[in-house]
Amino acid sequence: MSPRAGLSAERITVAAAELADEIGFDRLTLSAVARAVGVKDPSLYSHVRNLHDLRVRVALLAASQMNERIAAAVAGRAGRDALIGFADAYRRFALDHPGRYAATQIRMDPAEVGAESALLRSIELTAAILRAYGLAEPEGTDAGRLLRSTFHGFTTLEAAGGFAHSRPTDASWRHILDALHQTLSQWPSHTEETESR
Repeated sequence: MSPRAGLSAERITVAAAELADEIGFDRLTLSAVARAVGVKDPSLYSHVRNLHDLRVRVALLAASQMNERIAAAVAGRAGRDALIGFADAYRRFALDHPGRYAATQIRMDPAEVGAESALLRSIELTAAILRAYGLAEPEGTDAGRLLRSTFHGFTTLEAAGGFAHSRPTDASWRHILDALHQTLSQWPSHTEETESR
Protein backbone atom coordinates (compact mmCIF):
# COMPACT_ATOMS: atom_id res chain seq x y z
CA MET A 1 0.00 0.00 0.00
CA SER A 2 1.38 3.41 -0.92
CA PRO A 3 1.63 6.10 1.77
CA ARG A 4 -1.11 8.07 0.02
CA ALA A 5 -3.50 5.10 -0.13
CA GLY A 6 -3.32 4.68 3.65
CA LEU A 7 -3.56 8.37 4.43
CA SER A 8 -6.30 9.60 6.78
CA ALA A 9 -6.85 12.46 9.19
CA GLU A 10 -6.21 10.07 12.08
CA ARG A 11 -2.93 8.80 10.65
CA ILE A 12 -1.75 12.33 9.93
CA THR A 13 -2.66 13.44 13.46
CA VAL A 14 -0.79 10.56 15.10
CA ALA A 15 2.25 11.22 12.91
CA ALA A 16 2.10 14.91 13.80
CA ALA A 17 1.88 14.10 17.51
CA GLU A 18 4.91 11.80 17.30
CA LEU A 19 6.82 14.42 15.36
CA ALA A 20 5.88 17.11 17.89
CA ASP A 21 7.47 15.00 20.63
CA GLU A 22 10.66 14.79 18.56
CA ILE A 23 11.07 18.36 17.31
CA GLY A 24 8.73 20.42 19.50
CA PHE A 25 5.11 21.37 18.97
CA ASP A 26 6.05 24.94 18.09
CA ARG A 27 8.19 23.67 15.18
CA LEU A 28 5.45 21.51 13.71
CA THR A 29 4.73 22.32 10.04
CA LEU A 30 2.61 20.70 7.36
CA SER A 31 5.74 20.11 5.27
CA ALA A 32 7.45 18.29 8.12
CA VAL A 33 4.38 16.10 8.69
CA ALA A 34 4.08 15.37 4.96
CA ARG A 35 7.69 14.18 4.95
CA ALA A 36 7.04 12.04 8.02
CA VAL A 37 4.16 10.20 6.32
CA GLY A 38 5.94 10.02 2.95
CA VAL A 39 3.74 12.27 0.81
CA LYS A 40 3.89 15.69 -0.82
CA ASP A 41 2.38 18.65 1.03
CA PRO A 42 -0.78 18.94 -1.15
CA SER A 43 -1.80 15.36 -0.23
CA LEU A 44 -2.47 16.47 3.34
CA TYR A 45 -5.15 18.95 2.35
CA SER A 46 -7.62 16.19 1.53
CA HIS A 47 -7.60 15.30 5.23
CA VAL A 48 -6.73 18.46 7.22
CA ARG A 49 -7.70 22.04 6.37
CA ASN A 50 -4.51 23.80 7.41
CA LEU A 51 -1.83 23.90 10.11
CA HIS A 52 -4.26 25.31 12.69
CA ASP A 53 -6.65 22.43 12.07
CA LEU A 54 -3.82 19.93 12.47
CA ARG A 55 -2.56 21.57 15.67
CA VAL A 56 -6.05 21.41 17.18
CA ARG A 57 -6.33 17.74 16.18
CA VAL A 58 -3.00 17.00 17.87
CA ALA A 59 -4.11 18.90 20.97
CA LEU A 60 -7.32 16.88 21.23
CA LEU A 61 -5.50 13.60 20.66
CA ALA A 62 -2.93 14.50 23.30
CA ALA A 63 -5.62 15.56 25.78
CA SER A 64 -7.41 12.25 25.25
CA GLN A 65 -4.21 10.25 25.78
CA MET A 66 -3.31 12.24 28.88
CA ASN A 67 -6.81 11.80 30.30
CA GLU A 68 -6.58 8.04 29.78
CA ARG A 69 -3.42 7.93 31.87
CA ILE A 70 -4.90 10.09 34.58
CA ALA A 71 -8.19 8.16 34.67
CA ALA A 72 -6.33 4.88 35.08
CA ALA A 73 -4.16 6.39 37.83
CA VAL A 74 -7.10 7.69 39.91
CA ALA A 75 -9.50 4.78 39.42
CA GLY A 76 -10.73 3.53 42.79
CA ARG A 77 -8.85 6.22 44.70
CA ALA A 78 -9.96 9.28 46.64
CA GLY A 79 -8.46 12.16 48.55
CA ARG A 80 -4.68 12.20 48.87
CA ASP A 81 -4.24 8.94 46.93
CA ALA A 82 -6.26 10.26 43.99
CA LEU A 83 -4.39 13.56 44.06
CA ILE A 84 -1.03 11.77 43.92
CA GLY A 85 -2.22 9.43 41.16
CA PHE A 86 -3.50 12.36 39.11
CA ALA A 87 -0.37 14.43 39.63
CA ASP A 88 2.05 11.61 38.87
CA ALA A 89 0.22 10.67 35.65
CA TYR A 90 0.14 14.33 34.61
CA ARG A 91 3.87 14.78 35.25
CA ARG A 92 4.84 11.53 33.55
CA PHE A 93 2.84 12.36 30.42
CA ALA A 94 4.35 15.85 30.23
CA LEU A 95 7.89 14.47 30.51
CA ASP A 96 7.34 11.46 28.23
CA HIS A 97 5.57 13.45 25.50
CA PRO A 98 6.79 17.06 25.56
CA GLY A 99 5.36 17.96 22.16
CA ARG A 100 1.96 16.48 22.89
CA TYR A 101 1.92 18.10 26.30
CA ALA A 102 2.69 21.49 24.75
CA ALA A 103 -0.24 20.91 22.39
CA THR A 104 -2.62 20.49 25.33
CA GLN A 105 -1.76 24.02 26.46
CA ILE A 106 -2.86 25.86 23.32
CA ARG A 107 -5.93 28.06 23.44
CA MET A 108 -8.77 26.64 21.38
CA ASP A 109 -11.97 28.30 20.25
CA PRO A 110 -14.81 26.97 22.46
CA ALA A 111 -17.20 27.27 19.52
CA GLU A 112 -14.94 24.93 17.57
CA VAL A 113 -14.11 22.31 20.21
CA GLY A 114 -16.44 23.02 23.16
CA ALA A 115 -18.21 19.66 23.01
CA GLU A 116 -15.08 17.55 22.52
CA SER A 117 -15.09 14.64 24.96
CA ALA A 118 -11.36 14.99 25.66
CA LEU A 119 -11.83 18.47 27.07
CA LEU A 120 -14.93 17.55 29.06
CA ARG A 121 -13.15 14.49 30.49
CA SER A 122 -10.31 16.64 31.77
CA ILE A 123 -12.77 18.84 33.66
CA GLU A 124 -14.57 15.77 35.05
CA LEU A 125 -11.36 14.18 36.34
CA THR A 126 -10.29 17.35 38.13
CA ALA A 127 -13.76 17.93 39.57
CA ALA A 128 -13.90 14.35 40.88
CA ILE A 129 -10.72 14.85 42.88
CA LEU A 130 -11.89 18.15 44.30
CA ARG A 131 -15.31 16.77 45.31
CA ALA A 132 -13.53 14.32 47.59
CA TYR A 133 -12.18 17.36 49.44
CA GLY A 134 -15.70 18.77 49.72
CA LEU A 135 -15.03 21.62 47.30
CA ALA A 136 -17.95 22.97 45.30
CA GLU A 137 -18.10 26.15 43.22
CA PRO A 138 -16.50 28.64 43.20
CA GLU A 139 -13.90 26.93 45.41
CA GLY A 140 -13.59 24.10 42.90
CA THR A 141 -12.55 26.45 40.12
CA ASP A 142 -10.00 28.19 42.31
CA ALA A 143 -8.55 24.90 43.54
CA GLY A 144 -8.46 23.49 40.01
CA ARG A 145 -6.49 26.51 38.88
CA LEU A 146 -4.03 25.99 41.72
CA LEU A 147 -3.50 22.36 40.75
CA ARG A 148 -3.06 23.12 37.06
CA SER A 149 -0.66 25.99 37.78
CA THR A 150 1.43 23.85 40.11
CA PHE A 151 1.59 20.78 37.87
CA HIS A 152 2.25 22.80 34.72
CA GLY A 153 4.83 25.05 36.33
CA PHE A 154 6.76 22.20 37.92
CA THR A 155 6.81 19.93 34.86
CA THR A 156 7.66 22.77 32.47
CA LEU A 157 10.60 23.86 34.61
CA GLU A 158 11.70 20.27 35.13
CA ALA A 159 11.62 19.47 31.42
CA ALA A 160 13.68 22.59 30.68
CA GLY A 161 16.31 21.67 33.27
CA GLY A 162 15.26 24.58 35.44
CA PHE A 163 15.88 22.92 38.80
CA ALA A 164 19.63 23.18 39.40
CA HIS A 165 19.57 22.63 43.18
CA SER A 166 21.07 19.38 44.46
CA ARG A 167 17.82 18.30 46.13
CA PRO A 168 16.23 15.56 43.97
CA THR A 169 13.21 16.78 42.01
CA ASP A 170 11.24 13.69 43.05
CA ALA A 171 11.69 14.63 46.71
CA SER A 172 10.45 18.16 46.05
CA TRP A 173 7.52 16.80 44.02
CA ARG A 174 6.41 14.51 46.86
CA HIS A 175 6.64 17.33 49.40
CA ILE A 176 4.68 19.68 47.12
CA LEU A 177 1.92 17.08 46.71
CA ASP A 178 1.71 16.70 50.49
CA ALA A 179 1.41 20.48 50.77
CA LEU A 180 -1.32 20.55 48.12
CA HIS A 181 -3.22 17.83 49.98
CA GLN A 182 -3.08 19.86 53.19
CA THR A 183 -4.12 23.01 51.33
CA LEU A 184 -7.11 21.32 49.71
CA SER A 185 -8.11 19.78 53.05
CA GLN A 186 -8.20 23.24 54.68
CA TRP A 187 -9.46 25.28 51.73
CA PRO A 188 -11.15 28.53 52.83
CA SER A 189 -14.76 28.76 51.79
CA HIS A 190 -16.11 31.58 49.64
CA THR A 191 -18.28 32.62 52.60
CA GLU A 192 -15.23 32.94 54.87
CA GLU A 193 -13.49 35.13 52.26
CA THR A 194 -16.50 37.42 51.98
CA GLU A 195 -16.92 37.76 55.74
CA SER A 196 -13.24 38.61 56.26
CA ARG A 197 -13.42 41.65 53.95
